[in-house]
Amino acid sequence: MNIQLEKMKQNEECERRKRIAEEKHKEWVQKKREEERRERKRKLSKEMAEKATRELEKMQLQEKAEVKYKEWLQKKRSEEAEKKKKEKEKEKEREAELQEKKTRSEKIFKEWLQNARNKPQPALNGYGFPHGKSTGLY
Repeated sequence: MNIQLEKMKQNEECERRKRIAEEKHKEWVQKKREEERRERKRKLSKEMAEKATRELEKMQLQEKAEVKYKEWLQKKRSEEAEKKKKEKEKEKEREAELQEKKTRSEKIFKEWLQNARNKPQPALNGYGFPHGKSTGLY
C-alpha cells in the first residue's frame, strides 16, 4: 500500500510538473508571439516614418526645383526684355542717324545746287575743241 501510495504521489507530482511545464510553455509561446507582434508593429511604424520622411524630402526637392525654375524663367524673360529694349534703342539710333544723314545730304545738295547756279559756264569752244570734244586730226 505504501508503494502504491508512493506511486500515486509520484504520478500526481509528475502530472503536476507536466501541467506546470505546459503552462510555462504556453506563457512563453504567448510572450514570444506578443514580442513578435510588437516587433512587427515597430518595424511597420519605422518603415512608415521613413517613407513619410522620403516623401517629405521628395516634395521639398520638387518645391526647390520649381522655385529655381521660376527664378530662371523670370531671369530669362527679363534678359529677353532687356535685349528687345536694346534692339529698339539701336533701331531708333539707326533711324536717327539715317534721318540726320538724309537732312545733311539734302542740305549739301541744296548748297551745291545754289553754288552751281552762280558758277560761270565753261567755254564750250575753248582751245579749239568744239562742244568740249576734240575734232579730227591734229
